[in-house]
This record gives sequence, structure tokens and C-alpha cells, in this order.
Amino acid sequence: MSKKISLCMTVLAATVLSSCSKMGPLSPDYFTVTPNPLEAQAGKVPVTINGLFPEKYMKRKAVVTVTPVLRYEGGEALGQPATFQGEKVVGNNQTISYRVGGNYTMKTTYDYIDPMHKSELYLVFAATVGKKSVSIPEVKVADGVIATSELVKRTLKSASTSYAQDNFQRIIKKKQEANIQFLINQAKIRTGEIKSVSVQDFLATLKDIPVEENRKAFDGIEISSYASPDGSLDFNTKLADQRGKTTKSYVAGEMKAAGVEGNVDSKYTAEDWEGFQQLVSQSNIQDKDVIIRVLSMYNDPEEREKQIRNISAAYGDLTKEILPRLRRSRIMLHYNLIGRTDEEIMSQFNQEPAKLSVEEMLYAASMADDEEQQEKILGKMKDIYPNDYRSYNNLATLAYQRGDYAQAKQLVDKALALNANAPEANVNKGLLSMLDGNTAEATQYLSKGSNALGLNEALGNLYLLQGNNAQAVKAFGKDASNSAALAQLLNKDYLSAATTLNGVAEPDAMTSYLKAIIASRTNNTDLAIDNLKTAVSLDSSLADYAAKDLEFVKLRNDAAFKQITQLK
Repeated sequence: MSKKISLCMTVLAATVLSSCSKMGPLSPDYFTVTPNPLEAQAGKVPVTINGLFPEKYMKRKAVVTVTPVLRYEGGEALGQPATFQGEKVVGNNQTISYRVGGNYTMKTTYDYIDPMHKSELYLVFAATVGKKSVSIPEVKVADGVIATSELVKRTLKSASTSYAQDNFQRIIKKKQEANIQFLINQAKIRTGEIKSVSVQDFLATLKDIPVEENRKAFDGIEISSYASPDGSLDFNTKLADQRGKTTKSYVAGEMKAAGVEGNVDSKYTAEDWEGFQQLVSQSNIQDKDVIIRVLSMYNDPEEREKQIRNISAAYGDLTKEILPRLRRSRIMLHYNLIGRTDEEIMSQFNQEPAKLSVEEMLYAASMADDEEQQEKILGKMKDIYPNDYRSYNNLATLAYQRGDYAQAKQLVDKALALNANAPEANVNKGLLSMLDGNTAEATQYLSKGSNALGLNEALGNLYLLQGNNAQAVKAFGKDASNSAALAQLLNKDYLSAATTLNGVAEPDAMTSYLKAIIASRTNNTDLAIDNLKTAVSLDSSLADYAAKDLEFVKLRNDAAFKQITQLK
């Protein structure tokens, strides 16, 4: 045998022996990753890996542990490992046939952090055959994480806060009531009735109306006159009518004397059965339940009176306690209190703000020309009315809008200390909790935000953070905000998302960035580039973010894209 042949046989034998103790590399083609690329959802990165051990690969005495490892700049995250064994291994792991191989499925979830934006998913193997460790090369199976859902952490910063509204009314409707009692079967107004407290209060209010500084405006007088439900209906009709005329004449004279002009509406009720029933119900009259039952049984006035008269034990009390109180005219004076004009309120604030009511102060803040003036007015309100939570809450909204979240939190906490159930403060506290990533706390606070301005938008943001994109869309409704558009984008409703973004009242960098994502997903390269330019010009940090964003992977070779993402 020649030396050459002998050498070849030696090499062949070594190769065979070596192959018996090694398991060799696994091709990436043996693995399917879902989704690919990976995608962040509610702060998590879920992944499903379907793998295959090919035929004659898994040694009969082999044990192989597979660990999915997500690597990113500065670190890595280990997923849930899975262990597989050959046919001659005693254990509880999935057994893989040497002759035919076998399929397997692995599921794992990573906690998302921003560096994962640019990352790679590897499968790392630890294997033994018998008691001997063997090496299986790691396999790269996926590139990067689509983190578009995580943009809610940025869109939250432009969310609408909940501003506590004032209750200021320029015109407040008021009324003053007076009652004139009449003797039985009479329509003459007695001097004693004119001197009664209710009539004197009526006259005092009437005389105040023409005085300019009192800010009162006449809005009409209503007179309702009645007869008691005893006697004939015809007689009572004429009597109630006459009482109305007498009262109207008296009122007209007092209006003329006071210098007040306006409408007087007079009506009468022949027999005041409604008032009768009410007074009887409130009395301690004997057999009152029987009397009330009679009223329900009979509608005819004469039959009612007949049946009630038959209740002899009670009728005497009725004539003394109830019927005289029904012989009356009720006078209702309607007038308006006229509040200060906008100019008067602002003038008062500049001169002596302490003379403004709390509602006027809060209204003045809503009229402010700019944020500085608004903050000045709210600050003064806080000093003058320190127990009203609304000044603290509204100052918190201003702090939130300018990005001073620490100050916003301090002010909201003060508002909640004054009123733990204040709906607006609870909504704002919920927004701040979301910025901190505490969705459980946010949920708790938003549950107390019933009917507050901005509640639905805040709920939409909460659902986005929780990964409930469809629910988020419903919560946002027709709201035109970056977050609302993000919810629609994540639901792949690109037309609605684009429409929403076009309706944002104060578009910012994220508005343009979301437009760029929509354009990229719908293969409109020029529009994507234009919006990226705008986004980066407003927020230079988005240049580096876009360079790593898998939403723009198709643009990475575009010269304009390269230029934009190099801008800092």
C-alpha cells in the first residue's frame, strides 16, 4: 500500500470517528419565527419558534437545550429554554427520533426595552451526547423588533389633559315668590296681607331692579290665583278669576311705583284639588288616608266634595286647617342677575383680584391670551381660594403641556388632597401614571374620572398601553390626536389614521413621524421621506430612531433617507 493511499484512509477514519461524536450545525431553514420581524405589544415581545431536527441528526443518547436569545446593543435577553432528548435518554423532555427527526414549537416573551429596536434573535444550543459535551453552532433566526406600538409613550406627551371648568354664568335666573291669602268667598286684598313677609320681600326685590349697580333685569311676573274646593264650581270659577284680576291690578300699581315695565301673566284655577291633596298628605288630620282615597276614586268635583263632607269627623279640621290656605294668589317675580362683562372681570383682576368670585377667577383664566397670563391668574386664584382644587389641577395641565411632569405631579397630588374624587385631577393623575408605565395605577385613577373632559382620550391611551388596539379606537372615537391615529395605524386602518393626523390641531414631530410610517407601509416613498424630514426637523432625536426603525427597512438604501437619518 502506498503512503498516499495510507494517508487518505487515515483521514477518512478520523472523519468518521469525529462525525460520530459531533452533531453539526443546523440550517436557519429549519426554523420559522412568528412574527418575523418581532413586534412589541403592550411592552412585551412575544415570539413563537417552530423548529425541526432533521433525520439522523438527534443522537440516540443526546440531550439538547435550545435557548432563544435576543441580542441588542449593550446586552441580551434570554427567552424560555426548551430541552429535547434522543431515544435512549431516560427523561421527561420531548423525544426526537434519530431516524426520522422531529418538529417542535417554542414560545417565549421578552420585556421590551428601547435598545431592542435594533436587535437579532439567535437560538443558542447546549448539548451532550452521553456524558460528553458537544458543540452546536448558534443560529440567527430573526432580525429586529417593530416597536411602533411603543410610540404611545411619545404620543402620550401630547395627550389632552383634563381642565376643570368654571361655573361662571353671565346671567343667573332668579325668582321671588309672594303669597296673598283671601277670606272665604272674597277677592279683596287685605292690608295685613300686604304687610306679610313674603309680600314685603317681593316688593323689596321689585324696587331693586331699576337700580343699575344691582345688576338685576326684570324677566316677567306670573300670578296664579285659586279658590278652595268647597262650594259650587261656577261660583269658585268666578271667585278665582276675580282674585287674579285683583292681584294683577295690585302688582301693576307696585310695578309703576317702582319704575319697572314688563309682562305680567295671570291665570286662575277654580278649585285647587292638587294643592288640597298635597296639604292633606302633609297634615295630621284624622282620616286623611280616607280623604286621599276619595280623591283617587272620584274625578267629579261635586262628588268629591260630597264624599269628603260625609267624613264628618275630619271635615271640621279641613275647614279650619286646609281650606283657608287654598284661598290665595301666588305671585312669582322672575328676574336675572347680570354678571360682570369680560372687560370688567379682567379690570377687577388687575386692580383688586380678591373681589372676584372663585368662578369669575376661573373664568378669567380661561380668557387669558397666553399661557403666562393663564398661569398668573390661576396662581392668584390658588392664593385667594386655597381650598378649591381646580386651580391646582389646571396649573398641573399647563405643567404637563410644557413637559414639566414632576411639577404636574406635585400639583395634581395637591388637587387630589383637596378633593380625592375630583374627576379632572384623577384623569390627569392617570396620564402621569401612564407616563411612568404604571397601567394598573392609571386604571385606578381613570375609574374616578367620570364625565371629566379628556377621559375618553385618556382611556384610549390606556388601552394602547395594554395592547387593546381595537378598544382604543372605540375609546378615541372622533378624537384627532397622535394617539388616536396610532391606534388606527396599529389596526391597519391607514386611511382613517391619515385622516386623523391631518386633523390634529397642533401637529408636532410625532404627527409627521406617524404620517411617514403610514406612507412607508403603503409604499409611498416620497411622502414617507417628506414627513420624515419634517419630523426630524422638529425633533432631531428621531433621526437615530428612524435609522433603526424596521418600519423604514425598505428605505435604508434610499439616498434621501440616509441623509435624513444622519441629521442630529
